[in-house]
Amino acid sequence: MVSIVMAAGLLAGCGAEKEAEESTGGAAGTAAETEKVVHVYSSRSYDVDKLLFEKFKEETGIEVKVIDGKAEELIERLKREGENTQADVFMTVDGGVLNTAKQADILQPITSETVNQQVPQELRDPENQWVGLSSRARVIVYSKDRVKPEQLSTYEDLAGPDWKGKVLVRPSSNLYNQSLLASFIELNGAEQAEQWSQGLVANMARTPEGNDRDQAKAVVAGVGDVAIMNTYYIGLLLNSADPEEVKVGNQVGVFFPNQETTGTHINVSGAALTKHAKNKDYGVQLIEFLTGKEAQGMISKENYEFPVNPEAEVPELLKSWGSFKTQVIELGKLGERNAEAVEIMNKTGWK
Repeated sequence: MVSIVMAAGLLAGCGAEKEAEESTGGAAGTAAETEKVVHVYSSRSYDVDKLLFEKFKEETGIEVKVIDGKAEELIERLKREGENTQADVFMTVDGGVLNTAKQADILQPITSETVNQQVPQELRDPENQWVGLSSRARVIVYSKDRVKPEQLSTYEDLAGPDWKGKVLVRPSSNLYNQSLLASFIELNGAEQAEQWSQGLVANMARTPEGNDRDQAKAVVAGVGDVAIMNTYYIGLLLNSADPEEVKVGNQVGVFFPNQETTGTHINVSGAALTKHAKNKDYGVQLIEFLTGKEAQGMISKENYEFPVNPEAEVPELLKSWGSFKTQVIELGKLGERNAEAVEIMNKTGWK
């Protein structure tokens, strides 16, 4: 089992170049491409990425040009553009989505001993077609006023009678929840995963709505007692410019479930080298930079996510939550099990 010591920081927003500036209709080798540039298609929407790209240019002289979009749209775009694409690097969230890109045959292996040394094997594709940039844990967040940590144990327990009408969670359309259920299918089989989903739906305090921060706010408001959330949203609340959000962050606790069984579910955001990268060497350099100790520390500090590089500095907030045991599954399985997870959610009435 792998233990992770927690790290902090989430900022919303992403600096993306105007798509009009990123003509992808022609092949590479134009006058513009004689410059040192790497093109990125990204569905990550974090300001820290823009800061890192600027730092990368300062250190290497290589400019990073970004097209921002939804992951599924960018994957389809890469398939459509084929050899004519200008994209060198694809960045997104969720190991399942990264696996979808791999299966779409739009990626190529990242050949870099530097990357392999900086990122543990379990946070990389087995064939090195993508690599994690950060990890996030999906945990149980609870009301400090109404729930004691010793009352909590596992994800499975949330589907039991003690939590009737007390559980808050995002809608089934949320990828984080789909991947969570996909991990249960991989670990325990579809039958047990369906039983869990059915029990969880029966214990929901309300029809699922909102994002992860909204679940924490609903806990504090007394709508429910516990919520399933990603940890970095707690960092976001505690460091918000809104005093009311800071209050919410201070009134909830973080619990890492399944420490005596299968471990806490984690997922990753990641990067990949596109199959038809025209600036392959620059793409590899960018991925090496983003997985390096310094960049990883920045991601953790600014995004409240856990660094994938074990040498990176971990923010005090994440350290305060302690170390925890994680699920041990191939993260690409989250994509392979996604359709089955969605089917179970629909069958059990997870709105």
